[in-house]
Amino acid sequence: MSQSYPQETAAPAAAAPLSGAQMKRRNPAAAWLGLPIITLGIYGLVWYYLVHSELANFDRRRKVNAALALCSVLFGTFTLGIWPLINWVKLAGHIRGAQRAAGLEPSCSGGLGFLLGIIGFGVLYYQFELNKVVKQYGDAPAGTQVPLAA
Repeated sequence: MSQSYPQETAAPAAAAPLSGAQMKRRNPAAAWLGLPIITLGIYGLVWYYLVHSELANFDRRRKVNAALALCSVLFGTFTLGIWPLINWVKLAGHIRGAQRAAGLEPSCSGGLGFLLGIIGFGVLYYQFELNKVVKQYGDAPAGTQVPLAA
């Protein structure tokens, strides 16, 4: 005769609140025009890497590879410029995801970012969109842990 023992069921663990590292607020005009002129274009590459790196640290659920994004710009000529354009549009998706994670209505558009990027205003647009996420957390210094909404 076999005995039946009640199985213990594990109580569902309370989900740990999601958090990420606050991004740095940048002056859009400085990131777009001022610093790239002063550094002869090098700051544009630095900005592109830093933005991807901060997006990766802000919401670790999203796979954002800053080094690969930078390589797309540096070695994009081997793909006739297609790889950098794809990554440029994907940046809008990453920003839109960060806006959603911050509890904002996503407003960053890849199409608009692409068109503005062609005429030279892409960095300005993307930095404005990134600053919306930063503003959501008030005066939290860059790098501090902030709660994610979604």
